[in-house]
Amino acid sequence: MNLNLRHAVITNVTGNDQGQLQDTIVDAIQSGEEKMLPGLGVLFEVIWQNASEEDKKDMLSTLEQGLKK
Repeated sequence: MNLNLRHAVITNVTGNDQGQLQDTIVDAIQSGEEKMLPGLGVLFEVIWQNASEEDKKDMLSTLEQGLKK
């Protein structure tokens, strides 16, 4: 079976408003199911590709801070 995960995730959320997108992200994180991780990765890819350089730096800083022990 040849599944295009990126296409499936994007198709599933296209047209969603911010509230629906937030619900999707929160539900995926709260479920704790590893099968949700690829979908979150696709959403992050969309964010990254559409972010300004300043936004990317902010995201990287936030990520770095969140990963510090």
